[in-house]
Amino acid sequence: MTSQATGSGGQLPRILTIMGSGETAPTMVKVHRQVLERLGPPPVAAVLLDTPFGFQENATELAQRVVHYFAESLRAPIEVAGVTPARLEGGAGPIEGDLFASERLVEKIRDARYVFAGPGSPSYALRKWKGTVVPSLLRETLEHGGAVTFSSAAALTLGVRTVPVYEVYKVGADPFWLEGLDVLGATGLVAAVIPHYNNAEGGTHDTRFCYLGERRLSLLEEELPEEAFVLGVDEHTALVLDLDERAGTVAGNGLVTVRAAGRSRTWASGESVSFDELASAADSLRRGATSAYAAPPPAADEAVLDEVDGEPDSSLSGAAGYEGSPLLTVVRDKEADFATALETRDMPGAVHAVLELEGDLTAWSHDIPAGDALDRAHASLRSLILALGRAGEQGMRDPREVVGPFVEALLELRRRARADRRFDEADAVRDRLVELGVEVRDSPEGTEWLLTGEGA
Repeated sequence: MTSQATGSGGQLPRILTIMGSGETAPTMVKVHRQVLERLGPPPVAAVLLDTPFGFQENATELAQRVVHYFAESLRAPIEVAGVTPARLEGGAGPIEGDLFASERLVEKIRDARYVFAGPGSPSYALRKWKGTVVPSLLRETLEHGGAVTFSSAAALTLGVRTVPVYEVYKVGADPFWLEGLDVLGATGLVAAVIPHYNNAEGGTHDTRFCYLGERRLSLLEEELPEEAFVLGVDEHTALVLDLDERAGTVAGNGLVTVRAAGRSRTWASGESVSFDELASAADSLRRGATSAYAAPPPAADEAVLDEVDGEPDSSLSGAAGYEGSPLLTVVRDKEADFATALETRDMPGAVHAVLELEGDLTAWSHDIPAGDALDRAHASLRSLILALGRAGEQGMRDPREVVGPFVEALLELRRRARADRRFDEADAVRDRLVELGVEVRDSPEGTEWLLTGEGA
């Protein structure tokens, strides 16, 4: 068994981190790193539970992307445990009957100080984890010391109830809850965790609350146990819960929301909140406290127009699906830097902007799934390279600097011709300059020249 570093009191800190999305994006690097640093000197024993996406044909590729993300962005190793290793070995998944694989899975989770899981299907993950030792191992980690970091689909399984996103949003099932793993119960909080809380991929229809929208969430909220509330975490946002301190910290780009009885209270990035405050907020909301949620639902008529037979009409969705992506904020900043560099004829600056954007895309390529935003970013990078090529072909130096010495030499010949009253030769020099795009202007103060199109 791997030896484990101890903190105050002789054990590791106990940390449950819930990420709304972006678990392998640059936005969550700092969160991962800070938690890892609290778990003792490197290398910290870390394990990826790949089960949520284990049903996908590209599961091995997705697992490798996580491994690369940890190695390149966090400088930390992570082992893969779950479906992928068995698939690589040509066997069945470890939770599907392979006793030895199951034992290896138990060993990896038991010995890990950092347990991580992310995107995929929450209902698939529940089917594979329910009835196994995985939920109890996760609770043991939080009881005896260590960190559990779950994002996206995996985060959905943490509470007393789980939203079956694929079945409701993609297949069209009436909204219903699945029984969750209730790993969050280790904190004493009774909640249903909903990541992707501020999702805007629908564009013209409401896909907040992990693609449920207001109507479906309202229906589901009525079916929660009386003491339970909704714990929402925005995309590219994390709620880091310290079980020893009994307090949480919000990090990333968005908000954390407690919702009960259709009312909400939020905490922004950088804010801290105690477990008791989260629970008491839910109680206050049930008693009728005013909602503090900043993003109102769409107008009722818009919601009706944007749904067909109660389901979102995907044909109405536009570019808004990725407009709020943090990656696109990075892209636009680099595009602005590039445009400024071209305008000021700063070739090194333009090249630097392109190289920085390429580096950003490499960092973001680990995100699962990257989605349309990454495609848009790659298109931007290609367009900047094209613009850089055109600039190289045309030259980035001021044309006046390039042709100036030649123009001045011809104007000197013209001045001498005029001084010698050889006006035909002087006019010929002037006419030739005009043909070459150089306008000559004579005045009592002397002669000046402009390239055609420069203006006065």
